[in-house]
Amino acid sequence: MPQDKVLITGNEAIAEGAIQAGCLFYAGYPITPQNELTAYMAEEMPKAGRCFIQAESELSAINMVFGAAASGARAMTSSSSPGISLKQEGISYLAGAELPAVIVNVMRGGPGLGNIAPAQSDYFQATRSGGHGDYHCIVLAPASVQEAYELMFQAFELSDEYRTPAIILGDGMLGQMMEPVRINPELKKKVKVRLKPWALTGCRGRPPNVIKSFYLKEGDLEKFNIVLQQKYRRIRQGEQRYEACGLEDAKIILVAYGTMARIARAALNDPRLKDKKLGLIRPISLWPFPVKVFERLKRTKKKARILVIEMSYGQMLEDVKLALGDRFRIDFLGRSGGGIPSAEEIIRKINGMFKNRD
Repeated sequence: MPQDKVLITGNEAIAEGAIQAGCLFYAGYPITPQNELTAYMAEEMPKAGRCFIQAESELSAINMVFGAAASGARAMTSSSSPGISLKQEGISYLAGAELPAVIVNVMRGGPGLGNIAPAQSDYFQATRSGGHGDYHCIVLAPASVQEAYELMFQAFELSDEYRTPAIILGDGMLGQMMEPVRINPELKKKVKVRLKPWALTGCRGRPPNVIKSFYLKEGDLEKFNIVLQQKYRRIRQGEQRYEACGLEDAKIILVAYGTMARIARAALNDPRLKDKKLGLIRPISLWPFPVKVFERLKRTKKKARILVIEMSYGQMLEDVKLALGDRFRIDFLGRSGGGIPSAEEIIRKINGMFKNRD
């Protein structure tokens, strides 16, 4: 692709970012609203000498990713909400075997088969680890097509660095929207070629490598879980990502992520709110949740009110409450099942909060 701005969808930007970040293997199964991602990979991966497989099912796809990751290849899959649900056992196996891989979820309405409209109701599944066992995935949430492209580089780097799955959590709106994206050659230059001495690379005159998540000897699995928890503490400490603006003098601080943060920002910039003192926190890493910015609030903004906005019924709200404790009044605006809080709804909510200040 030319090294300048191109007009592409969020799904295509994710795919192009993955290819430039060094993805060598992709396996997936079609599901709306992320099919453009799979189609893009089907066309472009073979051109780059990479492997693309349309698997016979979501279960097959995630287990193919397991095998490719075990060989040391940068591997990824993508799907949408019910398809990601089917991959949960494989994601747990990836975490249990300490294998890096990237999983893209372009969320749609649910539960069940739901619909193909945008939603953010897979937040718990991603941040609380939808599979079995005590594990975590790194979860990154882009808010624009440009950021969707750029976060693919971070997802692969973090996944390799910590040997853990990384999830890109978008939604149907982000996947389908088209925006100009600057294809940044500098990001590609920074891609690290990591040595993976643990990988299964065949008989090479070295001690054998073993990749497993199966520990039968009493106490061994607990010891391994302790090692995992130590790794997760390092990730929590070092990999919190967020964007914040207007916090210094804000009376009301909005908290939203992904494309919902775009709508929240549009409301903040509405002329009807120009005299209101408003701020915005946009979590970029959903796990680890950016508690550091909320701890800063606790030290400096005792009287600000918080408004959490999401395309779900209070899933991120729980993390905000955990981060802030009981020192702030926290309001909520949420819709789900394909319902999207509009800028107009947000403006009405903000005006109502100012009218009913304690």
